[in-house]
Amino acid sequence: MGLIELFLIAVGLSMDAFAVSVCKGLAMERCGFAKAGIVGVWFGTFQAGMPLAGYLLGIRFQELITSVDHWIAFVLLAFIGGNMIREAFGAKEDEEGDDSLDVKTMFALAVATSIDALAVGITFAFLQVSIVPAVTFIGLITFLISFAGVKVGNKFGAKYKNRAEIAGGVILVLIGTKILLEHLGIF
Repeated sequence: MGLIELFLIAVGLSMDAFAVSVCKGLAMERCGFAKAGIVGVWFGTFQAGMPLAGYLLGIRFQELITSVDHWIAFVLLAFIGGNMIREAFGAKEDEEGDDSLDVKTMFALAVATSIDALAVGITFAFLQVSIVPAVTFIGLITFLISFAGVKVGNKFGAKYKNRAEIAGGVILVLIGTKILLEHLGIF
């Protein structure tokens, strides 16, 4: 997996964190670099940790399913991406503005926004991705995007939240399709 594909996966995975970061920024009366940094660290850490956990699970089962790993990668990425797109177009429940950055709140949000990264980590095991650089890169990209999301939300509002979720979903579906086509010898 090349750097461009890894970057696109990192951006795609971080779109949920971006959307939540925008909401956090919306709820904050004042948003300094420290508050944006706290949100970025939480989301970046969990977006790096979940693929690592998925990778560790995936390598345990790698030998059993090597012949269908490209299909698994495609299905997982297409499912995650499709779900992100569906959520962006779906009816939104009332999202209350909560500017709390306490451990309980941020832990719950970080886990919720990084669950899809667990499945990507499983995919990484099947694709034999060098995991430490990959998760470090994903964590850094998510930190930067989440940091920016808080600042954007505080400044501009929720105007771009749905577009970010759609873009992230499309990116993941396209990468899954590319993986499948490469393994089938079409691309």
